Amino acid sequence: MMNRRSFLGTGSLLLAGSAGIPAALAAAPLGRRLGVTAWSYRIRWGQRRKPEAPQPAWRDALDLLEHCAGLGAGCLQVGVRDWTADFAGRVRDRREQLGIALEGQIALPRDDAGLEQFTSQIAAAREAGATVVRTVCLGGRRYESFSSMEEWRRFVKESRTALERVEPIVSRHGIKLAVENHKDWRIDEFLSLLEHLSSDSIGVTFDFGNNFALLEHPHAVGEALAPFVMTTHVKDMGLAPHEDGFLLSEVPLGEGVLDLERMMTLCSEANPDVQFNLEMITRDPLRVPVWDDSYWNTMPDLPAHDLARTVRLAQAGDPDSLPSMKGRDAAGEIAFEEENVRRSFAFARERLGFS
Repeated sequence: MMNRRSFLGTGSLLLAGSAGIPAALAAAPLGRRLGVTAWSYRIRWGQRRKPEAPQPAWRDALDLLEHCAGLGAGCLQVGVRDWTADFAGRVRDRREQLGIALEGQIALPRDDAGLEQFTSQIAAAREAGATVVRTVCLGGRRYESFSSMEEWRRFVKESRTALERVEPIVSRHGIKLAVENHKDWRIDEFLSLLEHLSSDSIGVTFDFGNNFALLEHPHAVGEALAPFVMTTHVKDMGLAPHEDGFLLSEVPLGEGVLDLERMMTLCSEANPDVQFNLEMITRDPLRVPVWDDSYWNTMPDLPAHDLARTVRLAQAGDPDSLPSMKGRDAAGEIAFEEENVRRSFAFARERLGFS
């Protein structure tokens, strides 16, 4: 992977050609396939614990692997919680038969008991053949999780400590731990964390759309984080006005405001081995309440032009064009989720150079 200094020395990256295929992807080995995260199946994957779930229900990651094979996905990113060594071996064997790569998803430990569980999960991910594991520092959204700067600073300190504690573990297992920009870190804060850790074993899961919620344009986020990218959550985003601020929603690839070719090229130039994984979360649009005073509790000094740029984008959008679960029964939600994933895969093949 390119380090930050050498990356910045290359200057701005521009796409070559106009054939609709990013230069970095066109130069990739034949057969490159888009991966998918389990979160793209938030609804159906969540049904596995409900006896009354619409059929066909999935029981575990093996069932999800079979679905990925039919979808044509080249990688599955999925949680490895509670995987035994035996189950990890079964996942390894089946994914190798199907020709599907694997990335894990794992929670950061917050105490000694959590550290032991983390170590076990890293070992299971490695046994299943994963070399990259995605994690987050914050499971929720910054503006909904903290009511004061004191709480935010405590979170920053705890996150730094947790990553310092797990770094020797992932390094020993030969795993890359990829921390997602999960509606928590703004660019300067995330770079400060990564540069403090200064580890070849800890980098970034670059989520293409999350930082809209923090009033940062994802194109700028991609340029800043590319030198640290180990894996990705590929998505396109739609915005629309709302009385509390704006609405933010994942939309099928090619139907939103992001320059996907530009962002993929940034990642591929910095890390030619980076895996592109679709994260198309089908749900009602998220409300980002920038007109509510509480939104600013941990971000009191954001530049006015960041707010203006984001609100201007939202005002150009149409709330009725964003995906919605309104009026859909359980089976209808699952069908809508599958439709959005397949539309995204079709766009990736037709327009982004994936096989």
